[in-house]
Amino acid sequence: MAILGSLDPIMGRWTDDGLLHGAVYGAVIVTVLLTITALGLWFERKFAGRMQSRLGPTMVGPIGLLQPVADVLKLLQKEDIVPRDADRPLFDLAPLLSAMLALAVAAVVPFSPKAIASDLDVGVLWVLALGGLTVIPTFMAGWASNNKFALLGGMRAIAQSVSYGVPLVLAALVPVIITGSLSVSGIALWQTQHHWLVIWPIGPGLPGVRPVLHRDARRVEPHPLRHPRGRERARRRRDHRVHGMKFTLFYMAEYVHTLVGSAVAAALFLGGWDGPFHPGLVWMVGKTLLLFVAVYWVRWSLLRLRSDQLLALCWKWLTPIGIALVLFAAAWVEFVPGEL
Repeated sequence: MAILGSLDPIMGRWTDDGLLHGAVYGAVIVTVLLTITALGLWFERKFAGRMQSRLGPTMVGPIGLLQPVADVLKLLQKEDIVPRDADRPLFDLAPLLSAMLALAVAAVVPFSPKAIASDLDVGVLWVLALGGLTVIPTFMAGWASNNKFALLGGMRAIAQSVSYGVPLVLAALVPVIITGSLSVSGIALWQTQHHWLVIWPIGPGLPGVRPVLHRDARRVEPHPLRHPRGRERARRRRDHRVHGMKFTLFYMAEYVHTLVGSAVAAALFLGGWDGPFHPGLVWMVGKTLLLFVAVYWVRWSLLRLRSDQLLALCWKWLTPIGIALVLFAAAWVEFVPGEL
């Protein structure tokens, strides 16, 4: 946090066009995200252990903290197996593209008023566009492996992504309509000057967070949503044919996507860096981690739904609720402008 805060005077002296600002802040934010992702792997295993009366990682490092490092080193030593009839360029590109898209979404997330890599005027559109593209590498790996089961798994992942993309867009429109801004930092700044959207107006804010977290949960595939993998190995999606470091990149992308999605939800609905005292980076990090933990609480608490139940939840419940929230937000801005 101190590092991010100390970079601004340097940025002001070295550049006026923001290029160096974006590069340095981007490098710092990516490093922090990957570090938190590694700790998130450890936390999830300890958390799951507690819920299942186990200890979780205990052997590698103090209380098992170095277990993620050991896992990465183990995967780096594994053989890179490529199916005989695979499309090698696409098969090799898919894991890297998955990790890049997950990290690219973080470019517009404001972790504090100045700790942001790129403050785009269309930041919400950037988040939605790249967030929707993260499923493409999944399908790419399944198709490139030349394996029908991996391909079907990728198609099922796309079906889920499209289904949850609709209520996600509707939920994201709520803060856009109320604040009149497509900038993620602009929406967070508006909330610091007015109120958190999760609290007021009563109605669209709190339900609007749910589709965002559902999308995060779908990406990391907790047990209620673990349909592309399935219980049978023949129905596992891209990791049925991906090994070693490629599997590591896919696995890392899932956790990064969940972490960044939690940060986006915190910025759009929970006031971003705003807090009851000393607003800043610590509040944004705290809110992000709180939502991050909530997603994994769902992962290890609920049983898996059937595929038809999962899609019915989206199309019969989340999508109509999202439309109602958008209409409510528009009516609130039109007829009750003084209350904002």
